[in-house]
Amino acid sequence: MLALFTASCALAITSCSSGSDDPKASPTPSAAQPTKPADPAEAAKKDAIATYQSYWKEVEKLYADPSGKGADLKQYAASAALKNVESDAKNAHDHNRIHIGQVTVGIPTVSDLDLKSKTPRATLSSCLDISRWKVIDAKTKKPVSLPSNRLTKYVIQSEVERWPGGWRVIRDEPQGKRC
Repeated sequence: MLALFTASCALAITSCSSGSDDPKASPTPSAAQPTKPADPAEAAKKDAIATYQSYWKEVEKLYADPSGKGADLKQYAASAALKNVESDAKNAHDHNRIHIGQVTVGIPTVSDLDLKSKTPRATLSSCLDISRWKVIDAKTKKPVSLPSNRLTKYVIQSEVERWPGGWRVIRDEPQGKRC
């Protein structure tokens, strides 16, 4: 059994070699070789957008759960954004309303990025689509009547900051424009 194990290991080791005994042969690329470092600005934009998208997933959870315990919003939001979302969700829950379904954050883009300030900051713009986020009565599970002229796809501008624990959405403002 030991001989079989040793032979298997030897086969595995030789099958990963370049197949050339020539010391001048170019080495086979491997994942362990260093790669060009990522552009810090592009990495920051990517992280800020990922945080913003995660923020909306947590907002969905908060509005869907009348107890408010199913969301971890503080991991993604702070300041006015956190206060406003928690207050709005509580107001909906106090009126026996929950939101079910999905919010879609369409093509978020970073329009401004400041990585040199004490607290790095990014301004994002996106098209928020709430057309599949339904307001229902928590007890009857029936849809709540809403104004027919309300915007369900609109431009929203958001501010995110990089805190010691990661990026946080600090401001989220609908622009009142269709997208």
